[in-house]
Amino acid sequence: MDITLDPSRDDLPLMANTSHMLVRHYALDLDVDFESQVIEGTIVLFLEDGNRFKEPSHSSTETCPLESNEAFNFRTPEPCPVPVTNARTFSSKMAYNDFTICGKGEKDTSDKGGNHDNWEQASGISSSKYCCDTGDHGSEDFLLVLDCCDLSVLKVEEVDVAAVPGIEKFTRSPRLTVGSEVLRNEIIHELVTMPADRWREQLDYYARCSQAPGCGELFFDTDTWSLQIRKKGAQTATDFPHAVRIWYKTKPEGRSVTWTSDQSGRPCVYTIGSPINNRALFPCQEPPVAMSTWQATVRAAASFVVLMSGENSAKPTQIREGCSSWHYYVTMPMPASTFTIAVGCWTEVMPETCSSDDRPSKRPIPSSKADFRCVGACGHMEYPCRFQNAAATTQEVIPHRVFAPLCLKDACQETLLRLIPSCLSAAHSVLGTHPFSRLDVLVVPANFPSLGMASPHIVFLSQSTLTGSSHLCGTRLCHEIAHAWFGLAIGARDWTEEWLSEGFATHLEDVFWAEAQQQLSPDEAQEQQELRACLRWHRLQDELRNSSEEMQVLRPSKEKTGHVSESGASVIKHGLNPEKIFMQVHYLKGYFLLRFLAKRLGDETYFSFLRKFVYTFHGQLILSQDFLQMLLENIPEEKRLGLSVESIFQDWLESSGIPQQLQRERQAGAECGLARQVGAEVSKWIRVNRRPRKRKRGERAEVFEKLLPDQLVLLLERLLEQKTLSARTLRSLHRTYRLQEQDAEVRHRWCELIVRHKFTAAYGQVERFLQEDQAMGIYLYGELMVSEDARQQQLARRCFELARGRMDKSSAEVVAEMLF
Repeated sequence: MDITLDPSRDDLPLMANTSHMLVRHYALDLDVDFESQVIEGTIVLFLEDGNRFKEPSHSSTETCPLESNEAFNFRTPEPCPVPVTNARTFSSKMAYNDFTICGKGEKDTSDKGGNHDNWEQASGISSSKYCCDTGDHGSEDFLLVLDCCDLSVLKVEEVDVAAVPGIEKFTRSPRLTVGSEVLRNEIIHELVTMPADRWREQLDYYARCSQAPGCGELFFDTDTWSLQIRKKGAQTATDFPHAVRIWYKTKPEGRSVTWTSDQSGRPCVYTIGSPINNRALFPCQEPPVAMSTWQATVRAAASFVVLMSGENSAKPTQIREGCSSWHYYVTMPMPASTFTIAVGCWTEVMPETCSSDDRPSKRPIPSSKADFRCVGACGHMEYPCRFQNAAATTQEVIPHRVFAPLCLKDACQETLLRLIPSCLSAAHSVLGTHPFSRLDVLVVPANFPSLGMASPHIVFLSQSTLTGSSHLCGTRLCHEIAHAWFGLAIGARDWTEEWLSEGFATHLEDVFWAEAQQQLSPDEAQEQQELRACLRWHRLQDELRNSSEEMQVLRPSKEKTGHVSESGASVIKHGLNPEKIFMQVHYLKGYFLLRFLAKRLGDETYFSFLRKFVYTFHGQLILSQDFLQMLLENIPEEKRLGLSVESIFQDWLESSGIPQQLQRERQAGAECGLARQVGAEVSKWIRVNRRPRKRKRGERAEVFEKLLPDQLVLLLERLLEQKTLSARTLRSLHRTYRLQEQDAEVRHRWCELIVRHKFTAAYGQVERFLQEDQAMGIYLYGELMVSEDARQQQLARRCFELARGRMDKSSAEVVAEMLF
């Protein structure tokens, strides 16, 4: 089935027929070419059919097939063999180093795949239903459907894993014919089901099998959103090859990665967190239920560093002069959407000294936070789990590295590097065992459209987090570290329930950051958290005023949440809506829901429960009811006060606008001390603004208090409510707080003030913000345009023209709509 969607208006289809076959492991072998801006090579899929696996579910809600009237019409391609001399050949003499295949074979570099590659001829389907039935239809061949977009597929073949030396140990029946489909599929089944304590051997055989010769080309077809593969005569998933090699190349305009330059002017490419995820990087199964492991060998020019979501801290292997190979692997099954890569001339930032002052000092963990060492079997599929490793459970700070463009090395040393140990230690003290064994932190190019992004073993941070004090960097780092538990180790089974990731990370960032600032007293920490709640309350109100009601719902599919078609295909509601990328509703409403629940239980009870929840569900996918049901079971009867899963769904998750309980809480609650202090400062500035240009003799000048970064944000937000502020007042404000030296959150509000009050003397600061802080500048373009001031509109268009070539594509499209 071919689907044509308007990528700025529609839902995102997940086409893979995961109910029939699941990818259990990906083996990628890729070359990165910066001259052509193409990544090309092969990917081998190790599959298991539906008769061999059952999807575990902890949800009390049964899933029902989505109805679909669409028929799947496969366009049979004419065989178009790729010359054998261009195919990678298998050799038992190839070298293996930490499971890396060091030898590089030849590959097909032609983009002419005959009728195999029907990309350019893809036809549209007008129906809004994307779920297709790709099961068995009498004498028809079985179709393997993969999510695929913006890729040139050159060749697909079955892999002869039976040709690998020593593979005989994986065959149970000596009567099976050598080279038979049944034999090859049995080998793959034995390989993908190896026990966790043999993970090294398993990875080694995955690598060997991925280099085995092909044993027959497979028919394939592509359309806008998928790659379909079949083998003549294979009528069921059981008969279909369980090891498939795909030869492909990305396209420069592909939306899964961005080709750009870093802050030092050097070329780089990285996964940008696209709405379409990784389907334009490699053919894959996008639905979250398709949990898989992977290993990847990536070759690039020797001057480049390859970073990737992987358990090992890879080092380059020189394969020839001027070219290096990097190898990463993951043994914890994860959705393919979490795979991340970044290739660039990154510099590893090392601490200037290794003094004891750089390490977080140990302090006693309160009894309420010391009960995270759980016992008993894990509930996930088998893998080498850190929660069952005694040494891992007590590891407060996991090994970590920092990478950045050379020009940002000093800024990283001053701010970022020293924060990581204390933030990791704080997270461990709150939630317990780190789900991942190591962490790389990369400061990404200026076109990165958000402040941060977390993937397994690697976090991307915007350069905007490095300015001002350590506050913004620390809070954002804590947010991304929190995703290791919520978003990665525990994922949403339905992507529309983003609050299960972002709401938790937003709530936990405050808790982690308070713990990381060891000089704070409990009262001071509480005050800071209340101040941040105040800021988020204002932000949520603004967001709800300026967005459509349907975009404000955290569980938009309601009772159909988690449902898929019979084949496993489904849709992500609003998945391609450009507004969604910049909306914070799922962060903010999710945060306030968790804050409400923590208050209802009390912090000690809530976080004790949260550690129990993490231990129960790590390595698994959940729906909202999984969390809420377990939580309510752990609440004493006297604290429930009418709370139920149904009432929380209705009030918080399935309604637009502000939940009534939140509205009542904010109206009844008194301002915290830090907010009251800001209120006093605002009054002083209003008095200053009303005074005549020359002060009367004997009139005392206002004395302004020193404010925290979050207090400065609140101060500027409240001053934005003033009808007029004079240029004199704005100059004094800038001078008093040295606003241009503050972090990006403060400077963003300052730029809003500049625009609101047409403070022309500071327009240069707005222009600089739009160029250097692209992760936060989108809203400013809108402010400049709605003012209907010719000079401001000219400023917006000039800045956009300067930045357009380096901007993230989605951001550029949104800004272009504002300006033209």
